[in-house]
Amino acid sequence: MLNMTWEFKLEPTAEQVSEIEHILDVCRNVWNYALRERKDWLDSRKSPVNACSIRQEFILPAAAPSPSYARQCKSLTAAKADFPRLKTVNAQVLQQVIRKLEASWESWRLKRSGFPRFKKPSRMRSFVFPQMLKNCVTSEGVRLPQLGLVRVRWSREIPDLFRAKQARIVRKASGYFVMLSLQADVDIPATAPHGIRWGLMWGWNTFYQRLMENRSSGLDFSTLCTAS
Repeated sequence: MLNMTWEFKLEPTAEQVSEIEHILDVCRNVWNYALRERKDWLDSRKSPVNACSIRQEFILPAAAPSPSYARQCKSLTAAKADFPRLKTVNAQVLQQVIRKLEASWESWRLKRSGFPRFKKPSRMRSFVFPQMLKNCVTSEGVRLPQLGLVRVRWSREIPDLFRAKQARIVRKASGYFVMLSLQADVDIPATAPHGIRWGLMWGWNTFYQRLMENRSSGLDFSTLCTAS
């Protein structure tokens, strides 16, 4: 299986730009809410008793489980009844936001990176469609689940054996781009041996002959190798 990602510039219409910005804003709200939920749970577990405020203190119950990816996705589904704005964005796109937060949280927990940050409107710059429509790539553009057909500047032709499996929409200073994750069902040969090879410079026949000649003299293996 061969996987690679190619980036192309989009040429969206005004309506599609408005929809992209709307999706980015909803994704930002989901990120900030999920991060706040995790931070509140963490703060409630590390607050010392002698430093708590005597007026008010937000403390979660001791039996409250940690907000994991599965729990927050389940809470996201239930929250759509109270927040209809969440229904205007593809459910899988919002789940990918929580998945990215989960990866950032675990990276911080393992001390590989800093603590995840809350996002301002300018800091949420991309979202992911994890599943693509069938035959979504055409000569005119790419057909995305919520945006419809978006025109693309095809800077290079995608080979027929590749299939688009995922698309990430990215907002940059120069416009909007799509990063297509392509996959081809082909066998990749193993890497050929390369680099510097180390070995014995002395032939085995000569080594065996010298060993038999010096056995009677009491020379051991290390002495023979040093002498040679």
